[in-house]
Amino acid sequence: MAGKNQRGKQPARSAKAPKIHRAALTHTVADFEAAFWPDEQPVDNAVVMTMGALHEGHAALIRAARKQVGRDGRVAVTVFVNPLQFGAGEDLDRYPRTLAEDVRLAEENGADVVFAPSTEEVYPNGEPQVRLSAGPMGARFEGATRPGHFDGVLTVVAKLLHITDPDFAFFGEKDAQQLAIVQRMVADLDFDVEVVGVPTLREEDGLALSSRNRYLSEAERTRALALSRALFAGRDVAAKGPKAVREAAAAALDGADGVTLDYLALIDPDDFTEAPDDFQGEAVLAVAAKVGSTRLIDNVRIIVR
Repeated sequence: MAGKNQRGKQPARSAKAPKIHRAALTHTVADFEAAFWPDEQPVDNAVVMTMGALHEGHAALIRAARKQVGRDGRVAVTVFVNPLQFGAGEDLDRYPRTLAEDVRLAEENGADVVFAPSTEEVYPNGEPQVRLSAGPMGARFEGATRPGHFDGVLTVVAKLLHITDPDFAFFGEKDAQQLAIVQRMVADLDFDVEVVGVPTLREEDGLALSSRNRYLSEAERTRALALSRALFAGRDVAAKGPKAVREAAAAALDGADGVTLDYLALIDPDDFTEAPDDFQGEAVLAVAAKVGSTRLIDNVRIIVR
């Protein structure tokens, strides 16, 4: 994608050594715009949307954004715990908030501006009466467990895309359904932005990086490895077809101590429906489960033969 027309942006590329970035922390839309658009110099820009509690997975997104826009482009990181995507009894109030550490990580990995607005700044008229609907894709799997979740996600993503006006928006593949729904929103509603997925980062033992991992006790973290083991078991037999994938993944989870399964599914990434037994091509093997009181999700992309 070339630079967009709203501010006359055009790609800026350079082979020079990376410049040292100092990330400005902003809390209002006006301050963000002043910091992110200090002049009308035409450059590419990118946004990484987060709820904070940043870890190395987020750092990978920021680095990918910096690489995409080049040393002279601009990278924004948003930090906002969006109440619209939390249901009753979920962890909105206890979701980790570590803004000082978040700013430091964002800056170290190439961000120019961190936008950390209040709820009142994002929703100045209170809870929005008009919201985006994620449609049928948003009612499956994560959406079935968390009704309305993806409507809340799309509503805030749309608002933040309007505010940050990026050429590129980076999202992690660990939230595979979220990524697919955001990509569909952008295509269906003609948003002028390219949505880029970045592969999941894992610990050496296979555990997918997540802000919610900090809720886990040492024993629970060990139990949580059952999720990635199940995904890898399914991936290892992908050449044998969907039925073999499901059976291998389920067998790896069978009897996993302290793990309460929500779903384990082989999914067609185009519409996030369950892949039939004669499915061939790229699929998402996804799992969601509670380990103790912490709900975790994970997935791997595989080619089914």
